[in-house]
Amino acid sequence: MFLPTTPEEMRARGWPCLDVILVTGDSYVDSPFIGAALIGKVLLREGFRVGIIAQPDTDGPRDITRLGRPDLFWGVTGGSVDSMVANYTPLNKRRRSDDFTPGGRNDRRPDRAVLVYTNLIRRFAPSPAPVVLGGIEASLRRLAHYDFWSNRLRRSVLLDAKADYLVYGMAEETVVSLARWLAAGEDPRGLNGLCYAASQPPPEALHLPSWEDLQADPLAQLAMFRLTQAHSNPGSRPLAQRHAARWVVQNPPAPPLATAALDAVYGLDFERALHPFYRPLGEVRALDTIRFAITTHRGCYGECSFCAIALHQGRTVTSRSPESILEEARCLTAHPLFKGTIADVGGPTANMYGFECARKLRQGPCRDRRCLYPEVCHHLRPDHTPQIRLLEKLRRVPGVRRAFVASGLRYDLLLADRKAGRHYLDQLVRHHVSGQLKVAPEHTQASVLACMGKPGPGQLELFREHFQAATRAAGKPQFLTYYLMAAHPGCTLEDMQRLRRFAQSRLRLIPEQVQIFTPTPATAATVMYATGQDPETGRPVFVEKNPQRKAAQKAVLAPPATRRAPRGRR
Repeated sequence: MFLPTTPEEMRARGWPCLDVILVTGDSYVDSPFIGAALIGKVLLREGFRVGIIAQPDTDGPRDITRLGRPDLFWGVTGGSVDSMVANYTPLNKRRRSDDFTPGGRNDRRPDRAVLVYTNLIRRFAPSPAPVVLGGIEASLRRLAHYDFWSNRLRRSVLLDAKADYLVYGMAEETVVSLARWLAAGEDPRGLNGLCYAASQPPPEALHLPSWEDLQADPLAQLAMFRLTQAHSNPGSRPLAQRHAARWVVQNPPAPPLATAALDAVYGLDFERALHPFYRPLGEVRALDTIRFAITTHRGCYGECSFCAIALHQGRTVTSRSPESILEEARCLTAHPLFKGTIADVGGPTANMYGFECARKLRQGPCRDRRCLYPEVCHHLRPDHTPQIRLLEKLRRVPGVRRAFVASGLRYDLLLADRKAGRHYLDQLVRHHVSGQLKVAPEHTQASVLACMGKPGPGQLELFREHFQAATRAAGKPQFLTYYLMAAHPGCTLEDMQRLRRFAQSRLRLIPEQVQIFTPTPATAATVMYATGQDPETGRPVFVEKNPQRKAAQKAVLAPPATRRAPRGRR
């Protein structure tokens, strides 16, 4: 059953009013892949009355007042993608399409959506209920940050939006606890995973460089990044950052959901469809890839410098139980539109399912090392056996003809698993690849890869050899799709030319899946872009900021006349 988005649906449920109203920059697709839908269903399970207003008209009160005013709080999210990333290319040109908007035209999600939606609420639907920001846009902008699109430092989005609270990360348990505390009339400011503004920080808080410090010295971003990274575990101290007379306080992150809790979230009932209220506006293209896909795990210990996944989902990987995943597959087979193909069985990185560092599970992520860079940590002990067994069981589910693994693959992780890695690759090639397997080397030059936190080209070549051997043994003409990046900090035009020569001579192709680096708030690569220094080493880093020269870097591999933009890759 859909969550209500109209007064008629509220009346059908016998709800005179709502406890929580969620406002989102995506259209309302009832799917576990859509954050507002998932949070709404989690709150509903806990007994709260929840409604959704998707992509409201920002010029007047018609949409934002449609469901009345909530008793507990407004929840505001920019959607599944940061609104500025959704609306602009890496060259800061307006995007024409949006896969999360009906009809595909990019005309419904405003720039800086959480600011616009919060202002819309304050203007047309003021109420005592607090406004709570969430989702990736709020999560990455919770503290002062460099903003690529305006090319300047911006304050915490909590202050700019004049919101009451901000929840960061995946936030299911934080949001439920927040709703309970507000319902009980209690102060929620002690919740993990919560940010709030205050006149004074708590005495135990660690002070970050202030807004004024950052304005006076942009290199203070380096110290800020190191402090936030070092105190990103659930047992850390609160962080506090002064903005003039106000302080933004970030409580420690909420612990990642345990397997049983993750199973319960993905065991909720979803329609896997666009809400009927929005269907007259057109189809939502994102449904093509998410309707019949299954999330097997959350989190990523790859920590690539340019990627926000570890910042938002966490550095600890939590996997669902095989029983939960198989039950979801059985539910998919009962869907009237299901034709036997599961589009993806995976997560942020497909082959991180089913294992995690025992030391990390006891003590949290290490402060002084990464799990996969410069090499796979010996404490991690990768084991692809759980995923091999899971995929075998999925193939035997009645009604499932194919179950593809379409998420990206970490080949260094596969190669580090000397017991089961090759067998896993053989199984993928024989049963779970739809012609192309995605890998993301991003580059091949050592200096650029060091800035990215990615493995060297030797491992890519070794993996390619194994993949080609597996395809020959399976008798299937399958291919590797290489995702590459231009204009990342540390990358010069000469580096791109060397990458082209490597691709021609060693990979025997010229890849076309090339994107230009986008500086998204709070990542290590964005700090490099803003300061010209590596935040971990303090060394100078070359940064290309000229749009024409960025485009020239990309054109080395993908000239504009032949370039094809990869769908879903932003």
